Amino acid sequence: MKIEHINEHGMDIAVISSDEKVIVDVQSALDLAMTVNYETGAANIVLDKRLVCEDFFILSSGVAGEILQKFINYHVRAAIYGDYSRYTSKPLKDFIYESNQGKDFFFVATKEEAIQKLTQ
Repeated sequence: MKIEHINEHGMDIAVISSDEKVIVDVQSALDLAMTVNYETGAANIVLDKRLVCEDFFILSSGVAGEILQKFINYHVRAAIYGDYSRYTSKPLKDFIYESNQGKDFFFVATKEEAIQKLTQ
């Protein structure tokens, strides 16, 4: 895993890249958040959706809800970028829409949009 630390509009943001999934369950998400904070001081994380396990996008698994709750508890904001068009689940589409209306967790198409969302 590679962590690129950027400062955009006075906000510290960690952009994550990896050849393997970095979020596979709640514990790995917490480990990511703590590693990012320790290494960069950032509480804002940008990552490609390919780095997140598919269970996250199956809302009935509970993975997404647990991870979002932990991130909120630890004051971690995140933006996941990628193509969500293949998902047909109405609850997931609603979840993505509602998340994008908030200020802590975003689902967008590009890395640039993810960085922009976290700096607003």
